[in-house]
Amino acid sequence: MDTAWLESLWHGLLDAQSLRGTFELPAIFDMGAVFFFALTGALAAIRRGYDFVGLFIMAFVTGVGGGLIRDGLFIQQGLPAVVADGRYLIVVVVASVAGLVIGGFIERFQKAIAYIDALGLGTYAVVGVQKALVANMSIPAAIMIGTINAVGGGLLRDIIVRVEPLMLKPGQFYVLAALLGSGLFAALTITVQLPVHQAGLIAIGAAFLFRVLAILFNWQTKAVRPWFTEGKETTMSDDEARRQEQMRGDDKK
Repeated sequence: MDTAWLESLWHGLLDAQSLRGTFELPAIFDMGAVFFFALTGALAAIRRGYDFVGLFIMAFVTGVGGGLIRDGLFIQQGLPAVVADGRYLIVVVVASVAGLVIGGFIERFQKAIAYIDALGLGTYAVVGVQKALVANMSIPAAIMIGTINAVGGGLLRDIIVRVEPLMLKPGQFYVLAALLGSGLFAALTITVQLPVHQAGLIAIGAAFLFRVLAILFNWQTKAVRPWFTEGKETTMSDDEARRQEQMRGDDKK
């Protein structure tokens, strides 16, 4: 039995240097993805009745929040790309103004924006993995950072508006699409040893397709339940949950 590929995978997991090359986004594509991410944040701010300051902050954290988490919290090598390259801030400002001026018109194209978001999701997952690997991080850590790079902006947005982050609740496959792109990029480069640029394009395409199918067919996650429970315990837990919910409602009154 040939176990060479298993050994290759194992050594790759232990040594991030097994991934060579660089996946670079064209500048127009990079800025375009930031623009549409930031635009979704601006539209969310408008729906919540924020002023222009709040609108800009929402656009900023949604557009570049994932990169800030990646560079500031995990990689920590020099200035985050968001502040090192002034174009990112300019694009966020443009997205804020666009949301303010034509936000009502753009709202009619929510599905189209969702598809563009799906493309950006896979793209930033791959970019996050690549940057983490260049920083000599392990493959599992790089996959995690790639996923956070893709969805971190939405997480910060929800935290700022003090709502339970959408990615923590049952809903359409979103984080899973980013995780698919991150994991596939690493796997193709380690086991198949494809050129980094080619592996990146395949991973982006797979994440995009997976996310689009989730939108079209409304594929959703479900709330987790303990695998092994007794019926009586489950009933008691449900009753307790209802009592706690009723108590919260009484407090609000």
